[in-house]
Amino acid sequence: MVRWRTWAAAAMLAACASAATAAATEPVDARLRAAAGAQEAAVIATLHDLVAIESGSSDRDGLDRIAAYLARRLTGLGARVDRIPSTGGGADLVRGVFEGRGKLHILLIAHMDTVYDRGILASEPYHREGNDLYGPGIADDKGGVAVILHALALLRAEGWADFARVTVLFNPDEETGSTGSGQTIARLGAENDVVLSYEPSPAKAVAREEGVLLGAAGTAEVTMSVHGRAAHAGAAPEQGRNALLELAHRLVQTRDVAAGVKGAQLNWTTATAGAARNQIPQAAEAGGDARLTAPDAGERLLAALRARVASAPLVPDTTTTVQLRPLRPMYVAGPRGRELAELARRIYAELDGRPLALHPATNGGTDAGFAGSSGHPAVLEGLGLAGWGYHAKREYIEIDSIAPRLYLTARMLVELGRRADAGAVP
Repeated sequence: MVRWRTWAAAAMLAACASAATAAATEPVDARLRAAAGAQEAAVIATLHDLVAIESGSSDRDGLDRIAAYLARRLTGLGARVDRIPSTGGGADLVRGVFEGRGKLHILLIAHMDTVYDRGILASEPYHREGNDLYGPGIADDKGGVAVILHALALLRAEGWADFARVTVLFNPDEETGSTGSGQTIARLGAENDVVLSYEPSPAKAVAREEGVLLGAAGTAEVTMSVHGRAAHAGAAPEQGRNALLELAHRLVQTRDVAAGVKGAQLNWTTATAGAARNQIPQAAEAGGDARLTAPDAGERLLAALRARVASAPLVPDTTTTVQLRPLRPMYVAGPRGRELAELARRIYAELDGRPLALHPATNGGTDAGFAGSSGHPAVLEGLGLAGWGYHAKREYIEIDSIAPRLYLTARMLVELGRRADAGAVP
């Protein structure tokens, strides 16, 4: 492992030195393209380091370790680094700030948590198979983290300072709704002109073309609670009012309720009831995952649910209540985000006409929603590495997406810096 990291660091330094000493007459895009290609091995080494640190959303020790690693990496790139406490007492966010000499204010975001429990590497080890590099969280979102680190390394070697401030933010709870980091992401987003977010792009093996994302659903948590009456399950069950049975009835009753609510999707996903096998349960509760793609869809979904459960109960003398708690706001690129997407597509075409799809929407949530919630910055999502298997077994990235994605970010930052100086940032 030490030899791997030492060799990778040497490769990165060599790539940076090559870019820095290129002929002054060579176009910056050609220099960045060459340097991006030369950094592939260094990025693979960084991905190895990141995947080796298990950092599930509930793994505080793992999140602290990966935060310390990323703080060191950002410091090594010349950033002023601090840790921002999560609201609610979770793991810290890591922020790195670079000061330049231009006018661009830009925020780069990615998340360092994964959905996987501690010990996952025993059954899902990091490994390579041809063009695919496997590991838990390697695409979602450690690939995005690596793109940010190495794109900034490229630009540092280039001597790029055509910006007022570049802020990098890595958060620890995206996979659980960014409940402790969403306010910080929204606040920092409002302080910047542009936000680039680094969730993965679908692998070419799945979507044929790499892409960026123009929209994502908002998310909400739906809770259905039933109150009944406890009784001895053997000696006097008739004296009880079975909350579990009534909950099952209400779940079936509402399973398709979102079909009549435009812009809403609902799936019941969790349930709890009872405390003892020999007791009729007095209380039962179910949780649902809601995805919202219209501004008022949450309110209309809640109204439809409450109307549905207002009917007579199956189990007499039971009461059912429904609540909806918004979690992550919708992400909509809008005209300015689309302008960023078109810029990205033009830059990708510089790579021998490489196509870049503009994916209109996904029902997956993204921190880009928080980042753009003020309406101030132009926001673009999906700038991470191409990969697949998110939240599943055999998650992977496509190695041949590394150099193009590094080039894309580096070139976008250079171009946006120029536009900001000219007063033409989206």
